[in-house]
Amino acid sequence: MARHFIREIERLKKMVLALSAVVEESVHKAVNAIERRDAALAQRVLDGDIDIDHMEVDVEEECLKILALHQPVAADLRFIVAVMKLNSDLERIGDLAGNIAKRAIFLAREPRIEIPPQIPAMAEKAQAMLKRTLDALVNNDSAAARQVMFSDDEVDALHKQVGDYVKERMKTHPETIEGCLQIFHAARHLERISDHASNIAEDVIYMIDGEIVRHKNGGKTE
Repeated sequence: MARHFIREIERLKKMVLALSAVVEESVHKAVNAIERRDAALAQRVLDGDIDIDHMEVDVEEECLKILALHQPVAADLRFIVAVMKLNSDLERIGDLAGNIAKRAIFLAREPRIEIPPQIPAMAEKAQAMLKRTLDALVNNDSAAARQVMFSDDEVDALHKQVGDYVKERMKTHPETIEGCLQIFHAARHLERISDHASNIAEDVIYMIDGEIVRHKNGGKTE
């Protein structure tokens, strides 16, 4: 029974890592699509969203099966609980990548709209947060997960700068209002990706250290 339980836990880990890799690639493609105004690449992101949804359901069902069959305790139970929570965050990040892809498709048709430099900066930081969080999960590194949480404020600051840019641009160039709104929404999606990366970092800390850090630092839980 113990060997069977260990095999199922290892299988669950592989499933989570596979989902993580697909989500990370989806974000990367969505960001590239908006920066390069590549509608075809953006469409591929949208087409791949159903795969992420299916993988998320498979992970949840595996967690529930392990809970029902083995009734794990202590560290094993924390691992299952953490996986169920971060699984939901990964699925939401996949949805947000799709939302960014939709903005990219619109902006690809609007050559007059300049992408503010804060968008690539936000994208770089949000993707880095996600990658470091997933590395912390793989390496059981709670210290690295804690560092990820401190990066969220940097993304928030860039998001505010995009908001200021958009407001000023719409005043001086009213013909670009719709495009500016798409840029603002893309920035919002990137900001939320960083929020979800922080959430996953919190789940990793709980999984490893048994400490619930959510809300302790005024964190967001979108």
